[in-house]
Amino acid sequence: MAVIEQLIRSESDGSISFGDYTRADKSKLDGFKHEGATYKVKTFKEITKLEKDGAFVYESVPGTAVENLKSSENEVSFKVSGPDDSQITLELLPETDYNIKLNGKDAGLMKTNLGGKLSFGVELDEGGSVDVKVTKA
Repeated sequence: MAVIEQLIRSESDGSISFGDYTRADKSKLDGFKHEGATYKVKTFKEITKLEKDGAFVYESVPGTAVENLKSSENEVSFKVSGPDDSQITLELLPETDYNIKLNGKDAGLMKTNLGGKLSFGVELDEGGSVDVKVTKA
């Protein structure tokens, strides 16, 4: 899976792709327009972060590349890659149960905290990727 050299881009299916974990220095792009929303991305080897209309959406430590991020009221899906295992945090509905699937396999049921944050780990290695699907239970 390739990194997103332009930091963020719109895909033909209506999703977005973002992140470049190969950058040694922090890079950011603010004001990216996609389907009526404004996005801001910050990315480099240590962290990748995405905001939509000023609100937190995604964060990974260390940095990752995310392809085809789609989000609806009940589901978030994307493909993530990076050089090493990563901790991912998503902002969803507060105090809500979500089913997590990694590469089609059930990774368990988790509940968001009061702020709506959901954190989970993915096992990554250079050249590989993981399909992530988070569905409201």
